[in-house]
Amino acid sequence: MKRETGSRMEERFRLVGKQKHGATMKEITADSKLVAFCGLYCGACKAYLKEKCPGCLHNEKASWCKVRSCCTGRAVSTCAVCTDYPNPRDCSKYNNLIARLFGLIFRSDRGACIKQIREIGLDGHAARMAELRIQTIKK
Repeated sequence: MKRETGSRMEERFRLVGKQKHGATMKEITADSKLVAFCGLYCGACKAYLKEKCPGCLHNEKASWCKVRSCCTGRAVSTCAVCTDYPNPRDCSKYNNLIARLFGLIFRSDRGACIKQIREIGLDGHAARMAELRIQTIKK
């Protein structure tokens, strides 16, 4: 498989916000309201960008998510503010079977996302993820 050069990659990124394969996509922007409770960045998610998902905060269909239920029940923005589990991997709601499968399949390190939120804050995390154009920190 041939690797894209810088100019070709830049051209692909310019298509975001315009018509791409017949669907309009949103631009990736830094917005702390688009940080999911588990630390993922919805603002760079394809489903969110294609307007197929409102993001974790407003996704009423995500009642299956134990992390979302826990955070909304405690009225906290993310697991980064939880004092019960300094290491989110010790929390059975955060580190459940579905989360582990998601992490394996997508090489996602949500724990690193929570650590980053603790280090640079929610706004800093959103800015960094938007700048890198990524939904998660990879393992």
